[in-house]
Amino acid sequence: MKTRISFVAILLFLTVSGIAAQDQPPPDAARPDAATQPGPGRPNLLSELGLSRDQMQRLSRMNRDRKPKMEAAQKALRDAMTALDAAIYADSPSEATVAARLTDFQAAQAEISRIRFSSEFAVRQILTPDQLVKFRDLRRRFEEERDKMRDERRKGKAFRRCRG
Repeated sequence: MKTRISFVAILLFLTVSGIAAQDQPPPDAARPDAATQPGPGRPNLLSELGLSRDQMQRLSRMNRDRKPKMEAAQKALRDAMTALDAAIYADSPSEATVAARLTDFQAAQAEISRIRFSSEFAVRQILTPDQLVKFRDLRRRFEEERDKMRDERRKGKAFRRCRG
């Protein structure tokens, strides 16, 4: 589930970055736009999906609308976490207060999930059937690359522990 969310976030970021880059001339003509060029673990989303200008504009608009909502939801989550922590570690903790703060925290988490999945569904509706097939393949490749990198980090940590 987090993988799907991460990939959609990356897709949206790269799409919006690509759109912004198209509206401005590059600072150095010899340097390709990072959002449209593959990098380590980053697929060339814009060219591989073949998004139309209209699709890019729709994704950009969606991201602009989503950003303040997500920022507010994340702030609410941080505030709820702080309040829950304060209730748990109060000098005279109250079970009712802790339960109420836990409910607030869970509601904030649910709001973030609602925003993320609504955004993912909106992206899904913007893609054509062929783009969706490509998107699924890119997501699968991204997950495989992420898993590979995670395994390499784990091996590196285990090696360092053995050495000393």
